[in-house]
Amino acid sequence: MASEGAAAYPARRRSVWRVALVATGLILLVCCIGAAGLGVWNLQALRGTEEPVRAAADAFLHDVSAGNAGHAYDELCPASRQRWTRDEFVRRTGGLDAVLRYTIGTVSVATKDGRPHGTVTVDVVRRTGAVERRTLDVVQDGRTWRVCGDTPI
Repeated sequence: MASEGAAAYPARRRSVWRVALVATGLILLVCCIGAAGLGVWNLQALRGTEEPVRAAADAFLHDVSAGNAGHAYDELCPASRQRWTRDEFVRRTGGLDAVLRYTIGTVSVATKDGRPHGTVTVDVVRRTGAVERRTLDVVQDGRTWRVCGDTPI
């Protein structure tokens, strides 16, 4: 009788496909957890940078609107200081087209090529009374955030 019971219930063979699917599922789970962890880390790294970006834009615009364009020029990123001489910058930010006052709107920070990069939207009022919405790029230069762009405000 013992031989009859063995014939009635053959030994189960593990399916190669089942093992492969379980292994693939576990690998995908580990990858998803790792990607989520990196996303949270990146978010935490960027979350604390909005205030320094806003402060850099505010300091720059304050100097420009107060007529202290020379100091504002010093706060530009190296690439912008190479594009503009100090005299050109002072001349272009002064006169009737000069900024009288400004209001900072949205501030956003993202990574670009693995480095933090800020964008600040600002409404400027010119001495002529014209109102413009401008976008300032703000980049990190060492530990300092600096306004960077092709044209003076």
